[in-house]
Amino acid sequence: MSLAGAALHGAPWKTAAVTGGAVAAASVGMGWLLPGSADVTWALCLGVSLFSLIAAIGAVARPNTGDRVTRQARQWALRHPWRFSLYPSLGAAVLMYPVQLVVDGEGPFSAALDALQGGVAVYLITAVLALVMRGRGQASLPPGR
Repeated sequence: MSLAGAALHGAPWKTAAVTGGAVAAASVGMGWLLPGSADVTWALCLGVSLFSLIAAIGAVARPNTGDRVTRQARQWALRHPWRFSLYPSLGAAVLMYPVQLVVDGEGPFSAALDALQGGVAVYLITAVLALVMRGRGQASLPPGR
């Protein structure tokens, strides 16, 4: 977990927060504008999911920037995308739990299951995208002599 945390050190947190908040607000706004009711819980969980995804993928998108420890942690994250994806997915599930519990009014166990489901979705998407981006962490040309 410490390597995944170090890889997330230089994540684009402001961009992730703005994007997650904007998408959540747009989702609620569309729910009020269109016929039907606005689902605030779904919009907030969507915003949390996008926040986690953008932070995680933004962190490994530039593997050669940052200090030496951050670069090495990002290289590790690209070599082990399934392990790296545990950290942002757990963070998303932890952030989704109070939303499910308080805003949606679910019980503690059903809120935990819904938050876990959202965390699994973030885990799978983050791991697959990091797996696809694995080539960014490798040199494109062999080292010279």
